[in-house]
Amino acid sequence: MVNPSDEASEGQNVKEDEKEKTSDTIDAVEEEEDVEALTHAEVMDLFEEGLARLVQDPLLCDLPIQVTLEEINSQIALEYGQAMTVKVLKADGEIMPIVVVQDANVLDLKKAIRRFVTLKQQREAGVRHISWRYIWRNYTLMFQGEKLEDDRMRLKDYGIRNRDEVTFIKRLRRK
Repeated sequence: MVNPSDEASEGQNVKEDEKEKTSDTIDAVEEEEDVEALTHAEVMDLFEEGLARLVQDPLLCDLPIQVTLEEINSQIALEYGQAMTVKVLKADGEIMPIVVVQDANVLDLKKAIRRFVTLKQQREAGVRHISWRYIWRNYTLMFQGEKLEDDRMRLKDYGIRNRDEVTFIKRLRRK
């Protein structure tokens, strides 16, 4: 036999559940209105704050504050052993840490150098035009005395492994 007080209690619980659902719906609508009220600049500020917190993670702490998605993906690939860092030594002594996939070829390394330099310029002094055709015609990459001339050849075939140093040098003119 059903107790009438139990039925009243169940009815009251159903009403409270409906009130909670209605309240949740109202909260969701208010949140949507708040999101719509944000300007682009405000959303970008929120995004940059979240990204700054994300970059403080020990896995991503080596990345700059104005990080790109590609840099985050590269850092994660490094952590999982899917990529390697090649240190490119310039004539002025600067070392550029370039991240490439494990079975990258010389052309992939050149493209990664180009991305690195372009991002560095954007972050420091604004955008300047660099003729990469001129660069690769007059400069070359060298590893342990061997020029990396075949763009299709894999870095592993030259003996380049993670954290190895490649030198960026000026080509000698032939007469």
